[in-house]
Amino acid sequence: MSQTAQSKPGQGGRSRGPPIYGRGPPGGVKDARPKRPRREQEEEVWVPKTILGKQVASGEITSLEEIYESGLRIQESGIIKKLLPDLKSEVVDVGIIQRMTTNGQSTRFKAIVAAGNENGYLGIGQGKSKQMRIAIEKATSQAFLNVSPIKMGCGSWECRCDQKHSVPFKVKGKGGSVTIEIIPAPRGLGLVAGGKIKRLLELAGLKDAWTTAKGSTPTMNSTSKAVLDCLRQTFSQG
Repeated sequence: MSQTAQSKPGQGGRSRGPPIYGRGPPGGVKDARPKRPRREQEEEVWVPKTILGKQVASGEITSLEEIYESGLRIQESGIIKKLLPDLKSEVVDVGIIQRMTTNGQSTRFKAIVAAGNENGYLGIGQGKSKQMRIAIEKATSQAFLNVSPIKMGCGSWECRCDQKHSVPFKVKGKGGSVTIEIIPAPRGLGLVAGGKIKRLLELAGLKDAWTTAKGSTPTMNSTSKAVLDCLRQTFSQG
């Protein structure tokens, strides 16, 4: 009689031990159990709370120019999302805030977000929270509330075209210790600026410009405020 490959315990044969669990089926075939579908985050439905928000939701006001001409104050980010559906938000900078308290060390996150439609509108906001996600959400909401129109044109004496690709004249803005100056440039030159400053100008819609920056430019809180103040000068001076 031929011996079996594995003798049963208690029948005089030596057992090879209990079976090993946890290994996959032979041939390296993975488990065919269906995976749980990932839950997609549902967008919140905007419910207006202010009189201006209700007028925008009902269609009485259809543009931001009407709000700015009336001198009304925008207190809901949903108004901006309704009137500017092509507005995009982008995280500019994130950081950690640490300080000592009576209960020990306290850690919070801060985020700076820029919102623009690359066609004459830009806003910058800042948010702080104990969670990074909440800090970004606060900064995004604040950026929508700070959206400002930008007057574009061609102020370069080398170009003199009728297209809106640069600023109409030289403007200067300040934020903290940072001072930024934007000079109109001819069409096709591009944006002569640093990485994050260049991205902010792209979100605003500028395609050609020279820039000069002085101060502590690595501090994005001051730099972003200087860029926004600089672009707002296109309306206040023009």
